Amino acid sequence: MFHDRSPIYLQIAEGIKNDILSGSLEEDQQVMSTNQYAAFYRINPATAAKGFAQLVDEGVLYKRRGIGMFVSPDARARLRAERRERFFAEVVAPMLDEAKRIGISVDEIVKHLGEK
Repeated sequence: MFHDRSPIYLQIAEGIKNDILSGSLEEDQQVMSTNQYAAFYRINPATAAKGFAQLVDEGVLYKRRGIGMFVSPDARARLRAERRERFFAEVVAPMLDEAKRIGISVDEIVKHLGEK
């Protein structure tokens, strides 16, 4: 599951975000504890805790004292909005810049996308 391109705790956070976006984890649903997560993926509990802490800091998860962690009520909408912004900034804008450099119009791009 994990790769060497980024720290494991970031991969944990990203995986949980993807599960929320896909609907595998729903809003107000309880997530595995850090110890359960660490045991399941055979990683250090401190690493799992760091990934979960990041998600709490970002408002993606929230804690209920003595019960566990849960998906925040607005997590999916917020994550979608963030990903949309990142998609346009990191994918669409560079694509349009390259298209302009090589003489492809926006209309040509739209036509090509419509054929897919």
